[in-house]
Amino acid sequence: MVLPSLLSRLRQALADAAGAWIFYSVLPAWPGVAPRFERIARFAPLVGLTIGGCQGLLWWLTALWLPAEARALLVLALGLWLSGGLHADGAMDTADGLAAGKRALAAMEDSRVGASGVQAFVQVLLLKLAGLLCLAELSPAAVAAALVFTGWSARIAPLLAMHAFPYLKEGEGTAGFHREHRRGLPRELLPALVLLPVLIAVLVCTWPDWGVAGAAGLLALVPVLLVPRWIGRRLGGHSGDTYGACVEWGEALGLLFMGLVARAVA
Repeated sequence: MVLPSLLSRLRQALADAAGAWIFYSVLPAWPGVAPRFERIARFAPLVGLTIGGCQGLLWWLTALWLPAEARALLVLALGLWLSGGLHADGAMDTADGLAAGKRALAAMEDSRVGASGVQAFVQVLLLKLAGLLCLAELSPAAVAAALVFTGWSARIAPLLAMHAFPYLKEGEGTAGFHREHRRGLPRELLPALVLLPVLIAVLVCTWPDWGVAGAAGLLALVPVLLVPRWIGRRLGGHSGDTYGACVEWGEALGLLFMGLVARAVA
């Protein structure tokens, strides 16, 4: 009885991973695997790792023939395309909601983007750009490792938001299924944390010093912990839009902090 149960759980996890792949990116669907859309949020960090890996590969491939500014802009454009703009849309809607005060939910549901949303989008891009330009002092492999790490870590933020705060649109929000099917924070974090030792090893091997790599990695995790808490307290909870905002701000600030560490020791 144990083996069939384990195989059933593995099949469900694989189906959820395939669903996460489709939901969180525009990458081709997995062949031969029927996607399921229940506990997909736990696999978002793995999708982010893949997107970050594609961005890192682009940075590395263009390192010898493009200036850092052009590489950074291309990397940002690739990230937006591969994610389908899902999280960027959430960041803009969240900014409009935060600016609307008591009308926050109505502003977030409005399909039109307000001035605060545009501002937030530009700020996120500029922070990412600043981080990449600071990181450009390092080797292409080290920059690629930073993109992989922040792509992974930023997508842990929504898992923390789901655990710590209520869902703002209970019974009607399109992202409510994330909370409906979750099985507690430790189990939801497990797929992401399995790869943490590998990511740390990659940072240590590509960055100039293991202490610097460790400090950069720890600083990149700070916004992952604090952004969901700040947004949740401001709005009294979270929604699908704010989950996306947590990813965008977590990634932007994570890249910036890693870049500032790189500059400090350059």
